[in-house]
Amino acid sequence: MIIAIDGPAGSGKSAVAKQLAADLGFAYLDTGAMYRAVACRALDLQVNLDDTSALAHIASHEPIAFAYNDGSSSPSQVFIGGIDVTSQIRSAQTEVVVSQVAAVAAVREALVTQQRQIGLLRDTVIEGRDIGTVVFPHAEVKVFLTASAEVRAARRLAQNRLRQNQDQQAAQGTTAPASHKHPVAQTTAAAPSHPFDQQQTLEQIMRRDRLDSERAVSPLTQASDSIVIDTDSLSIRQVCARIAELVRRERSVVDEPPSTANQTNARATHISQPPSVHPPDNG
Repeated sequence: MIIAIDGPAGSGKSAVAKQLAADLGFAYLDTGAMYRAVACRALDLQVNLDDTSALAHIASHEPIAFAYNDGSSSPSQVFIGGIDVTSQIRSAQTEVVVSQVAAVAAVREALVTQQRQIGLLRDTVIEGRDIGTVVFPHAEVKVFLTASAEVRAARRLAQNRLRQNQDQQAAQGTTAPASHKHPVAQTTAAAPSHPFDQQQTLEQIMRRDRLDSERAVSPLTQASDSIVIDTDSLSIRQVCARIAELVRRERSVVDEPPSTANQTNARATHISQPPSVHPPDNG
């Protein structure tokens, strides 16, 4: 089974996909990490980002691989061309250029081929921006996560600060405690934000939205048959529970006897694919 999770930056795709994969015993594939790996490699090689041929060469000739700890559904390391870029792919420098790299048609073609190969190996939760529309248009479960730009910017700022603190503690020989909070909750626990930091991060999020939505190749868009979940007021566990219910319904349809399959399919289409799923009024 393929579970496709799409959505804009900061909507909670990665956190939800990782937790859902662990809950269901599925593999987890972060396609965004693959585009970031190509962008990171291009920066390391000082490639002109307007040189689409050079970017395509990296994507097609330097394979991306993931390393997993025993028993984990999520990768612990990301490699491109045998080089470990796990830390670099989340850097501010990579964040600025990844949309430009991901907009190159030949880069997307090369990586989509890899994504399909990986996804077909076993049951997989795959997250990105074009999974349900391009990579796996026939995925059994499709979800589109959304949140306001302000909330997404607050999450990204908190995540960046948390990562920076962890890196500093690692450099000092101490270990930062693992955080299991939803990105929204993390914003309340983080140190007070400088207004400029908040505004700058919001502008970056909105710029990323614009670039991802307006690119000519595989733009960020909601698949017509995907379920929309607004994550503004939901925890990771709440979002995962909603998607797990969709998976349960899909599996119950597949397991139906042939004599009732058509009737059940029609019923499932009606009850499990509303135009949107909103958080409860009480948050």
